Amino acid sequence: MKIEMQKICKSFGQNQVLKDAGFQLGDGEVHALMGENGAGKSTLMKILTGVYTRDSGTVIVDGKEVVYKNPQEAEKAGIVFIHQELNVLFDLTVEENLFLGKELTMFPGICNRKAMRKKAEETLQMLGVKIPANKVMSELSVGQQQMIEICKALMVEAKVIIMDEPTAALTQSETKVLFEVIHNLRKRGVSIVYISHRMEEIFELCDRITVLRDGSYVGTKDIAKTDMNEIVKMMIGREIGERYPTRDFAIGKEIFRVEGLTKKGVFENVSFSVHAGEVLGVSGLMGAGRTEIMQAIFGNLPYEEGSLYIEDQKCQIRNPEQAIDLGIGFITEDRKSEGLMLEETIQKNIALANLDSISNGFGVLNGKAEDDLIAKAIQELHIRCTGPQHECNNLSGGNQQKVVIAKWIYTSPKILIFDEPTRGVDIGAKKEIYNIINELAEKGVAIIMVSSELPEVLGMSDRIMVVREGKVRGIISREEADQEKTMTLATGGNI
Repeated sequence: MKIEMQKICKSFGQNQVLKDAGFQLGDGEVHALMGENGAGKSTLMKILTGVYTRDSGTVIVDGKEVVYKNPQEAEKAGIVFIHQELNVLFDLTVEENLFLGKELTMFPGICNRKAMRKKAEETLQMLGVKIPANKVMSELSVGQQQMIEICKALMVEAKVIIMDEPTAALTQSETKVLFEVIHNLRKRGVSIVYISHRMEEIFELCDRITVLRDGSYVGTKDIAKTDMNEIVKMMIGREIGERYPTRDFAIGKEIFRVEGLTKKGVFENVSFSVHAGEVLGVSGLMGAGRTEIMQAIFGNLPYEEGSLYIEDQKCQIRNPEQAIDLGIGFITEDRKSEGLMLEETIQKNIALANLDSISNGFGVLNGKAEDDLIAKAIQELHIRCTGPQHECNNLSGGNQQKVVIAKWIYTSPKILIFDEPTRGVDIGAKKEIYNIINELAEKGVAIIMVSSELPEVLGMSDRIMVVREGKVRGIISREEADQEKTMTLATGGNI
């Protein structure tokens, strides 16, 4: 299926999201759609699939102009959009999810379970997915759920599949399986629109790249005839320089120490330390227990054994309030459900975490201090918004993440935990977040950074702690760390 989108415009009220945006997709190609958060990528694809109505412009499919009124019409034509937030019903089985609303019947109102099971198993087998059709969705990993979404697309004989950040929550092994599936789909003539911020994936997987910037079409490049620097310049309109900023300041004394932290069945005998001005990277496969260890340190998850020390003083942390009082901040990996009140403004989100500094001694809010703090946060963190009253729900992913960071850095923490700080964030915003981490470290904050992106861990960390199955497999210095050693430890090997 060939698709051409020309001069697409779309506004929401006074906010023009797309201005003369364009995109072309060929038969059986994997085509990356890239741009900063808020560039209009998802909006363009939602117009293609009938989620939104375009204000102007044309959509041509196989030589004919089309207007899909809703996603169901697009699906019937063979175009399926797999959104970043997966559309599955967790209490139903794989088979029931695959046939939801498309049940095969023997007689009106009576499902043909045998035929449905057979077709489901054939489709799963075709993709090389070893998941029983009668398994309940809640028992599957995110990666397996992603595969079920692809199976659903194939059940309607999709000719075009749009994937929005498909590997954002996948393990390395699940990502490998997904890539194999995409290669097989390409061989069968299915076209893939691949939306991702992960440059390494784009250059490994895709045939062409189209870049949008500020809602406008910038250009399309063949993968073989371009490089990361050129794509980044197209995305943000300037050179970005080194992806990971360097630090040349000295690391100070030990600020935080963990000894023998244990929660049976989750993590065991976890010990490490982090110093003033140091970035301790935490690496490991998804499900290794990294986030659970950080949740325990912050008082969100009770542990059974072990000791915590801040500046050599033993401390008890049984809830987040105690952690905050002791100078620990925690930037969660799930900003949308745990890090932000999405329906509230930037001002309210930042102010609520900093009430002590913007109130007088009697608990009365100081309006000027609050206004000054919010203005400072917006300016220093380069939060792109209309002002303090901008609702977080209407910010791009990168700017939402900056609001989460702002909540914590103005509490003057001694220790700051970043859990997946750049997940779903474009490369320009990533560089800004890296700079923020370095600035905090330079001020003497002890940083613990959990990340599933190995290049990020290697590029930003002074030391790397590798976690596997709830245990610390090793701590590697910046000088000796590389991808091979880190992955060897993460997968159970020794170095």
